Amino acid sequence: MTWLITGGAGYIGAHVVRAMTGAGEAAVVYDDLSTGLAERLPADVPLVVGSTLDAGLVRRTLAGHRITGVVHLAAKKQVGESLDLPLHYYRENVEGLRVLLDAVTAASVPSFVFSSSAAVYGTPDTGTADLVTEGTPCVPISPYGETKLAGEWLVRATGRATGLATASLRYFNVAGAAAPELADTGVFNIVPMVFEKLTEGAPPRIFGDDYPTADGTCVRDYIHVVDLAEAHVAAARALSTSPGRHLTLNIGRGEGVSVREMIDRINAITGYDRPPTVTLRRPGDPARVVACADRIATELGWKAKYDVQDMITSAWDGWVRRHPRAARA
Repeated sequence: MTWLITGGAGYIGAHVVRAMTGAGEAAVVYDDLSTGLAERLPADVPLVVGSTLDAGLVRRTLAGHRITGVVHLAAKKQVGESLDLPLHYYRENVEGLRVLLDAVTAASVPSFVFSSSAAVYGTPDTGTADLVTEGTPCVPISPYGETKLAGEWLVRATGRATGLATASLRYFNVAGAAAPELADTGVFNIVPMVFEKLTEGAPPRIFGDDYPTADGTCVRDYIHVVDLAEAHVAAARALSTSPGRHLTLNIGRGEGVSVREMIDRINAITGYDRPPTVTLRRPGDPARVVACADRIATELGWKAKYDVQDMITSAWDGWVRRHPRAARA
């Protein structure tokens, strides 16, 4: 098969491209390069520069490269920014998806993997259970989360109406890198945010320590980006052999790590020793979100291989590559 990977020049997208091609699948990348980097891509992977809102270019790309499956990662993804720019997020994430699905179904492409997010759960009510399952009610608390849930609805409805095989993959918190040159260059997630503060000689920040958790800080499930990319390959292959199949799957490790614990681990691994400071809560941050990953193990035979130490160590190697002075003697 030949897979079109939208957003394939991004941090996660480039790892998906590497995993796909490493598994023997052909890949074509479609990316507007607003945050993606063309140099992340192998020289033999075609790159089409454009927006998913450009219906004509999307259709020409599907036809010209004889695409037989799509992995859709292109999206705006910052929770805080989405609170300030909801119209922008709905346009990019929902209308862009609608345009893409319209082209996909017109071209009779049979398989579609959608990049969703644990943000669809909002502040999950897990009852007496600690883990968030795919059946946990989805009540997003940010426009970003809303667009991802709306995207899942649109993908599922399209599949039911047309026979398109679909998978919606709900990512939890992604970190790490397969190689230093593929590391996250953005400073939006906790690991690079802490790296940046340490490099600047400033204390890392904790946004609120009065949550109902063991140490008062938010608890999250972290997944290595390599594991995440392998989950995409598993989902794509499952769809290609099961026409009309519909999957909704969590991608996580089922292990909660608090923000304070994460900062302590980063300090230890990087050789720094800067205690964090506590500031006000950020809007849209739930207290605890930890995945139940049983369904993906059953459906796809996938299980995460890497732990939090692997994530921090590989991410730090990438950070030091770009910021050599950050390395401790």
